[in-house]
Amino acid sequence: MNIKRSIVLRVRIAFILVALFAGAIFYRIVHLQFVEGDKWQAKSETMNFQFRQVSATRGNIYAADGSLLATSLPFYRVVLDPLVAKKDVFNAGIDSLSYLLSSYYKDKSADSYKRLIKDARSSGKRYLILNRSQIGYQDMQIMSRWPIFRKGRMAGGVIFEKVEKRYRPFNNLASRTVGFVNEDKYGVGIEYSFNEYLEGKNGKALFQRIAGGSWKPVFDAEDVKPDDGFDILTTLDVNIQDVAESALLKQLIAKDAAFGSVIVMEVETGHIKALANLQKNNGGYGYGENYNFAIGDQGLTEPGSTFKLLSIMALLEEGKINLRDTVDTGNGTYRFYDRNMNDAKAGGYGKITIQEAFEKSSNVGISKLVEQHFGHNPTKFISYIEKAGLDKPMDFQLRGEGVPYFKTPGEKNWYGTTLPWMSIGYEVKLTPLHTLTLYNAVANNGKMVKPMIVQAVARGNQIEKRYHTEILKKNIASSKTIKQLQELLEGVVQNGTAKNVYNKEYKIAGKTGTAQKLIEGRYSQRYYTSFAGYFPADNPKYSAIVVIDNPKGFAAYGGDISAPVFKEIADKIYSQDLGLNTKINEKNFLASNPSDGFPYIQAGKVDELQMICNRFGISNHLNGETSDNWVKSSTMNKAIIWKANKTDSPLVPDVSGMSLRDALYVLENKGLRVVYQGKGRVKGQSITPGTPISNSHIINLVLG
Repeated sequence: MNIKRSIVLRVRIAFILVALFAGAIFYRIVHLQFVEGDKWQAKSETMNFQFRQVSATRGNIYAADGSLLATSLPFYRVVLDPLVAKKDVFNAGIDSLSYLLSSYYKDKSADSYKRLIKDARSSGKRYLILNRSQIGYQDMQIMSRWPIFRKGRMAGGVIFEKVEKRYRPFNNLASRTVGFVNEDKYGVGIEYSFNEYLEGKNGKALFQRIAGGSWKPVFDAEDVKPDDGFDILTTLDVNIQDVAESALLKQLIAKDAAFGSVIVMEVETGHIKALANLQKNNGGYGYGENYNFAIGDQGLTEPGSTFKLLSIMALLEEGKINLRDTVDTGNGTYRFYDRNMNDAKAGGYGKITIQEAFEKSSNVGISKLVEQHFGHNPTKFISYIEKAGLDKPMDFQLRGEGVPYFKTPGEKNWYGTTLPWMSIGYEVKLTPLHTLTLYNAVANNGKMVKPMIVQAVARGNQIEKRYHTEILKKNIASSKTIKQLQELLEGVVQNGTAKNVYNKEYKIAGKTGTAQKLIEGRYSQRYYTSFAGYFPADNPKYSAIVVIDNPKGFAAYGGDISAPVFKEIADKIYSQDLGLNTKINEKNFLASNPSDGFPYIQAGKVDELQMICNRFGISNHLNGETSDNWVKSSTMNKAIIWKANKTDSPLVPDVSGMSLRDALYVLENKGLRVVYQGKGRVKGQSITPGTPISNSHIINLVLG
């Protein structure tokens, strides 16, 4: 009995001790949670360390002359911790702050902003995004002086979260070509195709979490610095790009067309100087650059009569024809098996020379010749397509290139009518880039070069990778054939379907193209028009192609629709390119004051300006000794006087009148960050010349 009582007593004592211990633990938990909770929470936050990603700065994209096409600029998201500001600071500033936020963002009333902030403060919310719109550096500087915000992060609770945003100084110029990359690393254009170089490599650093949930960097030996992205130097010329887009847009609007593309390429190098694609927006209002029809799959189409150049090349290479030989086109209709081949001219051309058949773009004439000489061996004709490099992609530097389509003898869908229709640009699909590459090879005396749009990957002045001109075919045909093709293309402009692009100042060579579009397996009354060629024809520097899809109106032919766009682009390039024509450039150069015929030169590098003036026989003199490379100009006694424009002082220089290239060079060497708008020479700058330079300065230039 005593033993039993002893056991029960021990159990009771053990239970009491366990209950007391559990009660003490429960009490301590409650005390820590509700009495000392804030104190220990703040302390834990200061002791929380974490390795966090440090983003690399994305590289820039430049035009061939160094003009900036895309860059990353710092923008800021405005965030507030409403609990940080003391009661007196908060109450004194909330009305003014709400009014300023409403005035700036214009999306809510002042009362709405006040209610938003006060509700967040009363609910204990420590991270309030005031507006999802991002602001620039200058606006951030202004906002930092607003009520409550002026107390800073630790006393006012404002957080300006830095976000890098892609900025295009030329706005939508070449927008599809420059492209984009989204958060999922999908995109288009140069941004996407060269993303591995542009994006750089993110680093990591040790951060400590501080009160309020913010993080501050802490030095650690294991930190990995970010490796910023490389810059991309393109072959694009912003002036030619602007000319191409403007001329194309004007014609698209005039003809209410579905879409259009322009490529301008340098003959010898294959450098693409302009690449424009404009498509009617959804809803039919206006045009935007939504798809690269010049290169992509959706741009693959039956080219029409521009393909006749390949057909004539094959005939000449076989030695079967002479351009002075005749071909009978009859009344403009010829039957191949169960299909009629028709010429555009009602009643036909009758008996004409082969040269005339090409110049007038006779479907009957060209198809009869190809059928006559290759009908028994169509594989031979296909071999000339392969020899010209048109049977496969160009391995172009931008992703998404379309793959050419050709039928071959022996396939189930090869019919007796396939060869004659192929000879005039049907039953074959090419991108405009492929067609232009063929015409460029003819302009380049038979040498086919690979088109390219990026010439270098660089960081600063250090070239990481350079892309050189690549020869695809040393000769697409014999020199004799190439010379004959050149004569034919000049004849199209002088005597044929493109007489409307003739210019007495310089020669254009090229070929018109018109193709009925295949819709749901049947040829419709919708047309695809084009013009491909080069200029100046006697010493080609540029080749170009213009395609316009589904123009409205009666005359839906390449000569009426696309050729005028080519002419406008060629005329403007010819007038602006100093190396092409001295006479026209002299007229443009000596211009702004017709009364005395003096040039509109305001500022620039003295050696370059002297060279230009000397070339045109214009008297020019330095005003005294100058060791500075930069000058401004004035006129006196029918001569230009160069005056030193000091740029070597620690003050903001005067860049008014300079070209953008020169202004960027001068200002960026001063450590200034440059943003500009417009085109032409500098006509205004946001920071007054003579102002002391600060590393944080951003200077805005207005061009005109």
